[in-house]
Amino acid sequence: MLSIPAPVIHPWLETQRVAFLPREDATPLERRVLQGLRDAFHTLGHTLYDATPQSDTSLIFTTAPFGTPINWREALMFTARRRFRLQTTPTVVTVVGVTPQRFQEALQRLETALEKTPPDPKDFAYPGMAPQAYRTLIEQGRRGGPLLALERVVQAQAKSIRAILVVGEGDQPQEAYLFDLVGAYPRIRFQDPATFYTDIALRVVTAISTEEITEHQVVPPPIPADTWARLKAPKAMLQAGIALGERNFFTQMVRINDLVAVPAIEASISEQYSEGCFATWEPELPGLITTITGSARPVAKDALTEDDLAVIVGVRPDRRGALVRHVEGKRNDPPSSEAVELFAMDEPLPKISWEGHTVPVIRSKLHGHRGVASYDPRWVEFAPMSAAYHHYPVSCATRAQAEGIVEAFSRSEALRNPDDPRYLVFTIIPGHGLVVVEKWRPGKAPFQAIWEAMDNGILEISPRVPQGPHSYHRQADGRMVIHTAEAHP
Repeated sequence: MLSIPAPVIHPWLETQRVAFLPREDATPLERRVLQGLRDAFHTLGHTLYDATPQSDTSLIFTTAPFGTPINWREALMFTARRRFRLQTTPTVVTVVGVTPQRFQEALQRLETALEKTPPDPKDFAYPGMAPQAYRTLIEQGRRGGPLLALERVVQAQAKSIRAILVVGEGDQPQEAYLFDLVGAYPRIRFQDPATFYTDIALRVVTAISTEEITEHQVVPPPIPADTWARLKAPKAMLQAGIALGERNFFTQMVRINDLVAVPAIEASISEQYSEGCFATWEPELPGLITTITGSARPVAKDALTEDDLAVIVGVRPDRRGALVRHVEGKRNDPPSSEAVELFAMDEPLPKISWEGHTVPVIRSKLHGHRGVASYDPRWVEFAPMSAAYHHYPVSCATRAQAEGIVEAFSRSEALRNPDDPRYLVFTIIPGHGLVVVEKWRPGKAPFQAIWEAMDNGILEISPRVPQGPHSYHRQADGRMVIHTAEAHP
C-alpha cells in the first residue's frame, strides 16, 4: 500500500509496476508528459521500467497521434501481454497530444454537426472508424456534448480505452482530459508540474487499484415457476422500464464494434461495462429483483422481459460478489455488475414493516449515466459520496464504488429515519452517473415516486454528469441547484 499524506486519497491504493513506451512518432508534448508522469510515479514510490516491461508490469503508458488511427496490431492494449510475455494483461494508458487550435477545431466540428436536425452521418465520418460509428457519436454528443463525442473518436483511433488527451503548445501542456470506458472526461489544468502530473498519476492508480466484485454465487433452492408467476415485483420492473424509457432516462449501450472494427475487442472489455441498472424489493421471497448485467448480452432497459431479470438474496461473505437465486424455467443470466452495492446499501439502514412484511427502508434503486441538475429539498435528499471519490473517481463493478455508495447512503438522514418526509435520496458518482432510491409509499408502484418526481420537477435529471467536486446551492425559490468548478469547452 502507498502511504500518501493527503486527506482526499483513498487508503487502498496499490503500488504499481510501470513501463513507459512512447511510439517513435511521439510528439515533444507527448514525450514531455510521459517524462512528467515518470517523475510523479517515481516520487509516489512505484516501480518503474524504462525500456522493456518486466513480467510483472501492471501499467503501461504509451502515445498515439491525434486524428490519425493506428492499426490494432500496433496497439499495446491488445498486444502488450503477448509481445512482452507478461504474467497478466496490464492496463494501458495512451497519451494523445493536440494543439489548442486543433482541439477547438475538433470540438467545433462536432458541435456544429450535433446542432443539425436531423444530423448528417457524413459529418461524423472519421478515419479508422466503423461506418456505423456516427450513431454512437451522435448519442454520446447529445448526452455529454462535443467533448464526449470527441472522447470516443480519440479512443477509437488510438485503440485505447484509457486515454489522456493533453492540450498544449510545443512541449508545454496546458490541460489534460482523462478518458475511460464509461465516458468520464475530468479536466486537469496545468498550474505547476508537480501538481499536474501527481494528480494524473493518482487518478490512474486509483482506477487500477480497484478490484471487480462480479463473482456472483448461485444459492439453492431455485425459485419455483409458479411462485415466480405470483410475484408482483418482476411485473413492476417491466412496467418501470417502460416508464423510465418514456422519460429518456436510459443511455444507449456503447458497443465498441460500432465504433471501430477490431477482432475480439468486445470480449476483452465487456465485463467492465455497465449502461445502468435498477432493482426493487420483493417481500414475498424476500429478495431484490434486478436487471441483468449488460455484459452478458445487450439489454434494452425500456423493453425488458422477465428473462432480463435476476434475483439477489445477499452478498458473499468475502464481498466478491452477490448471492443469487435462479428461477425455474428462466434464462438466469447474472445480475447487474452493481449487484453488490444494490443489496449492500440496505445493510446499515433500518428495516420497516410493510403490509405484514419486514422490508428494507429502501424500496427501489435506480442507477444510470445521468446527473441531477436540481431538486426540491422538501422531498429529496442529496447524500454525497466522500471527498476522495470527488477528486479520485472509481469505476463501475468495483469494490471501491460499492463501498463508497453504501457509505454515502448510510449517512442519509431520510433513510436513517423512516418517518422523514423526504422519500427520494440520491448520490452522484463523479464521471459516472447517479444512484437514486425511493422509500415505500402507499398507493405507489415501484419506481413510480421516482418517475413522478421527474415529471413534476421535484427531481430534475440532466444528461451531464459532474466530473469532479460538486455541491448543491439553495436558490431564492428554495430549490437546490448543482454547482461545479468545471469549465469545459
